[in-house]
Amino acid sequence: MIGRRLPLPPPRSLPWPLKPLESATTSLGYDEHGRMVMRIRHDPLKGISPEMVAWWFRNIGGDMEVEGRRLNKYLVWHPKDHIHWELARPGPNGGASVGAQFRIVEAFGRNPDFYIDIIDTVTRLDAGGITLVGYRLGQQISCLNHDFLPIEGGTQYVSTLTIGTSVPLLRSALNPLIHRAVFTEAMGHAWLRHNVEEVGLLEHIVPLIYPRGGRG
Repeated sequence: MIGRRLPLPPPRSLPWPLKPLESATTSLGYDEHGRMVMRIRHDPLKGISPEMVAWWFRNIGGDMEVEGRRLNKYLVWHPKDHIHWELARPGPNGGASVGAQFRIVEAFGRNPDFYIDIIDTVTRLDAGGITLVGYRLGQQISCLNHDFLPIEGGTQYVSTLTIGTSVPLLRSALNPLIHRAVFTEAMGHAWLRHNVEEVGLLEHIVPLIYPRGGRG
């Protein structure tokens, strides 16, 4: 956790429904290193291209207008669970790009037990997807990988979240501790639902703000 715990803001009323967990194909298991691995093959995003999804992540900060109301984009992206986003460190281009760090604060399912306040480093951001890596004490302990695949009429979005370390001298002791005290299976299942819900909203949010005529 970074600093003081931030309070959950009131839920935002949006004109679009959240997609149910059952709209996607999801799984939670463990790999050969003992890391928890969550995978989601989302319901296809209709009407937006992989380039548009990448643009969203490069322009995730700031506000947008929804039905005449000026709202923070990150709070729109999940109207119940999102608390705060900031560009903790700009990328080499001065914005959200490879090399940047994102501070992400949210509570899956609005459950205070599933509160996270993390800083992730962007290691990939292009039309193929985005990868966010979390480090603690110099060790990678989380990796969130989103792949954007072009399909007819939209984007197939595939997510993989891996929690734990693969370092041989650390994994046998550290991974069980992480999964018991930091990121539990219950939290993992809550994240699956949370991510299905937020990704599903992109097909409504992005067309509202994507620059006409292409990149912005």
